[in-house]
Amino acid sequence: MAEGGSGDMDDAGDCSGAKYNDWSDDDNDDDDSNESKTIVWYPPWARIGTEAGTRARARARARANRARQAVQKRASPNSNDTVLSPQELQKVLCLVEMSEKPYILEAALIALGNNAAYAFNRDIIRDLGGLPVVAKILNTRDPIVKEKALIVLNNLSVNTENQRRLQIYMNQVCDDTVTSRLNSSVQLAGLRLLTNMTVTNEYQHILANSISDFFRLFSAGNEETKLQVLKLLLNLAENPAMPRELLRAQVPASLGSLFDKKENQEVILKLLIIFEHINNNFKWEENEPTQNQFGEGSLFFFLKEFQVCADKVLGTESHHDFLVKAEVEKFMAKLAEHMFPKNQE
Repeated sequence: MAEGGSGDMDDAGDCSGAKYNDWSDDDNDDDDSNESKTIVWYPPWARIGTEAGTRARARARARANRARQAVQKRASPNSNDTVLSPQELQKVLCLVEMSEKPYILEAALIALGNNAAYAFNRDIIRDLGGLPVVAKILNTRDPIVKEKALIVLNNLSVNTENQRRLQIYMNQVCDDTVTSRLNSSVQLAGLRLLTNMTVTNEYQHILANSISDFFRLFSAGNEETKLQVLKLLLNLAENPAMPRELLRAQVPASLGSLFDKKENQEVILKLLIIFEHINNNFKWEENEPTQNQFGEGSLFFFLKEFQVCADKVLGTESHHDFLVKAEVEKFMAKLAEHMFPKNQE
């Protein structure tokens, strides 16, 4: 499914506006080989280019296929359709709840994730008690199974009532996300779920104490991680109740280095949009003296010293992207109105 989202969300997950939704839609993929690839785990000894590795990888593919077929047969013995009935979904949920074999769990979670991409199934899975069953899988140490569980919850979260019930797991998902291996599939799946859970303003406060961790992931992560963190931070920045939490977040010193080099244009522009929302939403005139309310190393002090970054971007030795330079100039002008008013010059 395409990404895009908004503050208001109905049970069908229809969203509009600037906020970000991220969910997975695998139900249009009718290629069995592609589906098999998503559930294949290769053991460490299955090294490519060795005879033993080739055999091990073949066994892993065969086992994954058998697991997928077994789950499909147990859920719907007379049908190969992707969309399962409530009775079939109940059988898959029983597999998730009872099975201890990772490859069975993985196949069952993929089946649930595919079905959770349909709006009508999100209510059915919830009514069958599926939310806590899937959420319990988050305690597993198997990263592949955990990723599949996060994908299921992500698809289920495109639903107002499901969000209300899933909020109790946000702290756990947040902790797992920031402590997972950098740029890993588990980390990205966790970020996508948290992005969906912050499409509306109701549950954003739960993440207030983790904003510093998100900025750390943004600075250290690869381009995919950076963009996913930015979607989450943009949801927070658009909420008029969140600018103080964002401004007090500790940010790495390396954040400014993004403007020193040829960083991806989309990354820089989205970061500037976030800064602009924070600047617009914070009631500067009601919070004087503001400087005493934020610690050294906070985003507030980073913005206060942003002039240094701006000079580098606007100079001839650094960023040559015209659009980036134009956005930096526009943001600096707006920032100066609040942080450097004329009566203080």
